[in-house]
Amino acid sequence: MDSAGGRRVFAVDAVAFDLDGTLLDTVHDLAAAVNMLLGEQGLPPLPVDAVRAMVGKGVADLLARALTRARGAHPRDGELEDLLPRYQQFYASILGRQTQLFPGVVAGLDRMQQAGFRMAVVTNKATRFVGPHLVHAGIAEYFEILVGGDDAVAKKPHAAPLLLAANRLGVAPARMMMVGDSRNDVDAARAAGSPVVVVPYGYSEGLPVQRLAADGIVDSLAAVADWIRRA
Repeated sequence: MDSAGGRRVFAVDAVAFDLDGTLLDTVHDLAAAVNMLLGEQGLPPLPVDAVRAMVGKGVADLLARALTRARGAHPRDGELEDLLPRYQQFYASILGRQTQLFPGVVAGLDRMQQAGFRMAVVTNKATRFVGPHLVHAGIAEYFEILVGGDDAVAKKPHAAPLLLAANRLGVAPARMMMVGDSRNDVDAARAAGSPVVVVPYGYSEGLPVQRLAADGIVDSLAAVADWIRRA
């Protein structure tokens, strides 16, 4: 690590990105699928902003929080396991319909690709949806490795997904920058021994990114390249 104009610059070989809230604004698709499921259960829909604050720890956690909010009671034993396949059917039917790239994503990925950094996606989203989202958004070709929520022994904030991505890339975790939007990403990076920066526009579960123990905050992915150099 060195510095440039008072900013820390990390020597890395690779960069790992969170998906929802960092690369892609998927909340409208997520909320639509949640509300389709709630409607089927005779429950009232949730506002998009309420769903936004629930995103980050994977679909099971999202559904548990949504059901609790809509019903006023925690899910019954075994209910999530029964409802998860139905939710996934709803989500698959609308995947990408309202999803958009955040500003600066393509510019940032271009900068890092041209500088020779290897790139990965590390997300808690169900693995089956990761590739299709990237293809739909037109950015799949940037990423060498995809680690979804079903691939590691545990999800973020556990270190396992980042360690798996680093292993598959053949780089040391300390030489892989994590770029995310929430405490899950920061805690996972800290546990893995990776540097981490966060964007302020994503799904931070209601916790301001200024309160996270990240190495820095970047306004957009276009600025990530200013925080790293080739190891």
